[in-house]
Order: sequence, then C-alpha cells, then structure tokens
Amino acid sequence: MQRGMSRRGFAGLTLAGGVGLAMPGLFRARADEPLRLRVSLDTAPSHLRNVSIADYLKKLEAASNGKIKTELFSSGQLFADLDIAKALIQGQVEMACPGLWTQTGFVPDADFCQLPVLYGRTLEEAHKAFDGAAGAKVSGELAQKLRARVLGKWIDLGYQAWYTTGKPIASLADLKGLKIRSPGGAGIAWRIKFVGGIPNTTAWPNVPLALSQGTFDGLVSTNMSCASGQLWEAGVKHAYEDRQFIGEYVPLVSDTFWNKLDPGLQKTMTELWEQNVAAYRASTADAQVKSRQVMESHGVQFAEATPAQSAETRKSMMPDQDAMAKEIKVSPEMVKLVMQDLGVSA
Repeated sequence: MQRGMSRRGFAGLTLAGGVGLAMPGLFRARADEPLRLRVSLDTAPSHLRNVSIADYLKKLEAASNGKIKTELFSSGQLFADLDIAKALIQGQVEMACPGLWTQTGFVPDADFCQLPVLYGRTLEEAHKAFDGAAGAKVSGELAQKLRARVLGKWIDLGYQAWYTTGKPIASLADLKGLKIRSPGGAGIAWRIKFVGGIPNTTAWPNVPLALSQGTFDGLVSTNMSCASGQLWEAGVKHAYEDRQFIGEYVPLVSDTFWNKLDPGLQKTMTELWEQNVAAYRASTADAQVKSRQVMESHGVQFAEATPAQSAETRKSMMPDQDAMAKEIKVSPEMVKLVMQDLGVSA
C-alpha cells in the first residue's frame, strides 16, 4: 500500500516538477508576445489623418522591434469619434486621434478653437494657442477625463469651410435659413446660428446618405474630408472658404495600454510622434489645397472670403465672445489663455 502510494506520489511529484520546469518557458513565451495596439478612426483610409496615423504605426512597430503590434480600423469600423471617449475609458480600444470638437461633452474647454478671436486666423497664428498654454490646458483635461495619454502636439485637420447641395454661397448671408450639419461641439453650433443657419449634428460616417436624402442643406467640414468622402456624389455643389476655424486631431493612448509599456517604449512612442508631427501637419495643409482642386474637377464651385472680410467678421463676433464662451461652457481662464497666446488684448 505504501509502495503504491509512493509510486503515485512520485508520479505526482514528477508531473509537478515537469510543469514547474515548463512554466518559466511558458511565462517567457507570454511575455514575448507583442502588445496589441488597436487604433480607431472614423474617416476613410485615404484621409490624411488615416495616412498620417498609418505612417506613425508602421514606424512604431519598427522602432519597438516588434514589441508592439498595431491595427488600424478606419471608416468608423470600431467607433465614431463621437463615441471614442467611452471606448478609451472602457479599454475597448488602445489609441485614437479624434477631432477636438467631438470631445467637448467631456472637456468643454476643447471648444476654445471656436472662439471668435481665432476666426479667420492663419495656421501660424492659431498654432500659438494650440501649442501654447491653451492647448496644454486642454490636453491635461482630456488626459484626466478620458484616462489617456496625449502623445504630443495635435495634427491639423485644416481650415473648416461651408458646403451646400443647392444654394450657391457667395457670403455668410447666403447661409441664412439653411439646415447645416455640424460635426459636433457647441461652438460650431453657435457659429451656425450666428450666420442664421440651423445646426444639425450628424456623425461623419452617416453624412453621405443624409446629404443625398436632404436631411440637411449643407455642412461644416474641410476640403480634404469632403474629397475623401466624394461628397459631390451625395450632392455637394458649392463651397465657401472663410477659415472659420482650424480643426485639430488629438493623439490619445489609453492609460491601460500606456501603463503596460516599459519606460523605453513610452519614450519611443512620444519621441516618434514629436519627430513626425510637423510633417503630418504639412501634409494635411498640402492635402487641403489639392482636395479643393479635386472637388473643383467634379464641378464643386468655390467662393472665398478675403482676409479683410474674415477680419471684419471676427470683429463683429468679438463683442459676443464672453457670452459665447459662457454658452458653450469654455471657461474664462481658457479665454484668457487663448488671448494671451495670441498676444491679443481684451
């Protein structure tokens, strides 16, 4: 009996020992598995945001020596930008680069791009605020609310303009009474109402169908977004460029993923972004110009506000800036920071 027990005991010890010997190798195998980095964007693969992020991910995989495996999901396959905050918080995606205007429900100060003082500004002027104290404050608020890391400077989407399906636009007065699609954010809705339009918020993936069905008469967007979505096929025929605001995309990495990285990989991600973001900004600026040419080749007619006209419109908006900021819940501190970054007195 004792001998039988001993055999069973010996066999158990042998099995346990074998598993014990195998476990370190098993643990090493799991430790060597690459970290999965899923990225959600709701624009088409041809959009320069997607092209820029795809370039970054390719470089990141190479720089991490295969320790990070990236997957890019375009066209809202995973989430629309309007829903990305919840996905980041819940760990349903590891990275995103949403439009700043889509996150104002979580961080109202993100709507500072809509302030009248920024209307009609050049990219160089606006970057003083985006890369300055105002941008730093918004990045900090987003990081806290969305439980995410802001990788660095934001990517320019570029100048936003007005587009319509039926009525030609030669001035802002021509927008009066039109139902205008907004990508989100109280500030854009405020400006649509300021020019006499009726705001309608619709997620980007739903825009072509809504346009073709006449859900709205026009939209606020960019040449690049309209061209990548081939919106002339959905009925867009006219455009009015007034540099009403410069859209920005914010590179966000979830804290859950970030905290899995060793300090070396964290440094790799941030430094790689810093090395490439200027090129991404330059690419989008160039793409906006080329996208207008594409749209014109498909029959879209453009009109453009002169710098003097934009300055006059900005001047007419400025008396309402404090009231507008209060309405869209941009804090007085944020208004002050933007004014300081631009070197504009109250």
